[in-house]
Amino acid sequence: MIQDSSDSMLAGIAVCYADDAGQEDASSLAVRLGLPLLEVYDLRDEQFSQLLICESGTRRLQQTGRKAPGPVLADFVSGAVAHRRKFGGGKGQMIAKAVGIKGSVRPQVADVTAGLGRDSFVLATLGCDVQMVERSPIIHALLESGLRQAQEDPEVADIAARMSLINADSIAWLAGLSGDADKPQVVYVDPMFPHTDKSALVKKEMRVFRDVVGDDQDSAALLNAALQRAKYRVVVKRPRKAPAIVGQAPSYQLNGKSSRYDIYTLKSLS
Repeated sequence: MIQDSSDSMLAGIAVCYADDAGQEDASSLAVRLGLPLLEVYDLRDEQFSQLLICESGTRRLQQTGRKAPGPVLADFVSGAVAHRRKFGGGKGQMIAKAVGIKGSVRPQVADVTAGLGRDSFVLATLGCDVQMVERSPIIHALLESGLRQAQEDPEVADIAARMSLINADSIAWLAGLSGDADKPQVVYVDPMFPHTDKSALVKKEMRVFRDVVGDDQDSAALLNAALQRAKYRVVVKRPRKAPAIVGQAPSYQLNGKSSRYDIYTLKSLS
């Protein structure tokens, strides 16, 4: 996620723990993020708008209030991610075609808008080495927990081994890649706004993300930075009817039912 750089994005958030096993993690996380640590919490209490809850090695972000939706977390082991891993269509998926997977080609990908890492996990499942770049320290903390769980799960540990996590501003991180060996073969961009998916899950996550991260306002600058550093191509995920990001026009597009991929080719992948 791209975000405003001010500390205001951490305002209204506290860290807490749900069991003894989460206490040490919560204590160290609160210090690292500079957030209040709550010994006792009540989800109905709206003193803080969001709670980062640590429990038995997991972390989840939970809005407060009587009508707040359920928690948001990075999960690479179960649920929808597990279903897609098993039944998602493999190399036939549109995202695979977009990043250039074909035959034995498995490009190294930098996902510079990592979010909760779902697309990164799909690409790693397909055999790509993926760098997840996430600026928000809160979302990074969720990714850190999800990736650690995946590394410890025998079913997906080999996939998680192809994923690395970087807490950095994507534009600055790309600009700092000076040597050709450091530059990613493919840069993958999925700006948070605009999204038109109406599912309850996406609406819940977007509420949380906008509170914590804000809307992505620097998409054009990020695209430009990606085009300067990618070796072979830049891939931008967009809602199907949304305009392309302002700037260089994509080389071609892949269209699905609700989303599309704008592909900016720089050099042939082989």
